[in-house]
Amino acid sequence: MSGAFLGIDIGTFETKGVVVSDEGKILASARRSHRMIVPRSGWAEHDAELHWWGEFRDIAREVIAASGLPASAIRAVGASGIGPCMLPVDAHGAPLMNAVLYGVDTRAHQEIADLTAAIGQETLLRRTGNGLTSQSVGPKILWLKRNRPDIYEKAAGFVNSSTFIVERLTGERVLDHYSAASFSPLYDVRTNDWADDLMDGIVERERLPRLLWSSEVAGHVTARAAEETGLAEGTPVIAGTIDAAAEALSVGVSRPGEMMLMYGSTIFIILVTEKAATDPRLWYAPWLFPGRHAMMAGLATSGTLTHWFRDRFARELAGDKAMATLAGEAGASPPGANGVMVLPYFSGERTPIHDPHAKGMIFGLDLTHERGDIYRAVLEGIAYGVRHVLDTYGETGNPPQTITAVGGGVRNAVWLQAVSDISASPQILRSESFGASFGSAFLAAIGVGYAQESDIERWNAPAGRIEPQTDLASLYDDGFRTYRGLYEATRSFMHAERKA
Repeated sequence: MSGAFLGIDIGTFETKGVVVSDEGKILASARRSHRMIVPRSGWAEHDAELHWWGEFRDIAREVIAASGLPASAIRAVGASGIGPCMLPVDAHGAPLMNAVLYGVDTRAHQEIADLTAAIGQETLLRRTGNGLTSQSVGPKILWLKRNRPDIYEKAAGFVNSSTFIVERLTGERVLDHYSAASFSPLYDVRTNDWADDLMDGIVERERLPRLLWSSEVAGHVTARAAEETGLAEGTPVIAGTIDAAAEALSVGVSRPGEMMLMYGSTIFIILVTEKAATDPRLWYAPWLFPGRHAMMAGLATSGTLTHWFRDRFARELAGDKAMATLAGEAGASPPGANGVMVLPYFSGERTPIHDPHAKGMIFGLDLTHERGDIYRAVLEGIAYGVRHVLDTYGETGNPPQTITAVGGGVRNAVWLQAVSDISASPQILRSESFGASFGSAFLAAIGVGYAQESDIERWNAPAGRIEPQTDLASLYDDGFRTYRGLYEATRSFMHAERKA
């Protein structure tokens, strides 16, 4: 072995880290759980010192020690994390408040409307590749400017989770192009640079990070960071990226036509395309490497909804046993969940409806239903959301050629099968599903010349395939019509309730 690579990823509910050999073998791994802070409805936050840097630091020390390697054997570091986030920091990189999370935080709905009206939807799509949604960072910075002007004025910069970690490691404040595209309307996809004219009235260029491609070396571990993390001073650190992109790379999704379906705290979907393709219902970004592009989509709640259900309705069970028990009960409920239907809009919804006011719903209950029926309906409701997104890709003329599943949810066989059955789509599984931290280690290996993209086939080989059960097509076609109809029939009530 000529070296190893450290990859650490900050998720919504846990941070995971790995040390991986240059042959793709995981030598050590660790994880830390944390909670998303929800100070009020529609808000979602993290404590960056505690949840981001604190856990990165502790996991780095743990996995380096567990690997049995000296720190000098770590050839490069890759960090990824939830995003796009909005964290104002001072001149020293210290947080000025909790980090405002990605699209599950819907506080900036008024700023989204105001900026869309001021700039125009056509200009937004042409210049930034995206309509403004709860996923966009620009409106959240404007929200801060309007609602917390004291913090806004103190902010020397506005950063994402990966930016925050890389700055702590190297002293360099950088952001990769893939992540920058989510800072709409601040990033111009035509020039791959910050858009000075579109950021007028929101923020100045000098308060935004320096732009790099994801695998580019951003800097090297400082003496202080080495002392805190156990890394060797001078170790290269790449720019890194948002967790979903690192997760896609971890399962070999990098060529045009390939799609990743990530079963995490939210469902996140990435389709790599040869040419830039934009649609207001989806998100666009340049891919991790120059010359390729990505169309993304995401549901607002997925794993968060399964955790919510467990915490409310399976309190007598603990930890992994609770999820295993619920999965067993869902498996005992027939396809269609005995007529129960769930709209999974418990934190509003992202793609393709982009409705922060959407509400969750459990429909069709009667006195015969069991807990397993409702839990199966939760899983099927998420699967209907996936079908809605996949149909949208098809309507844009960009249907996926292959779909690879990854993330913690792949351990739930009922959920996996429901997605394939409801969307009529096969899903490929890989032998390793550790996720974004594994992808970040691989990206670091690419960044310092120890690996090429094609080496992922050696690092993480295909391991299986989920096929749709065609005899269920009619049942789920009817269910999908109900799913869509319930939202359309109740949307005005959802919005009226928000205004009350």
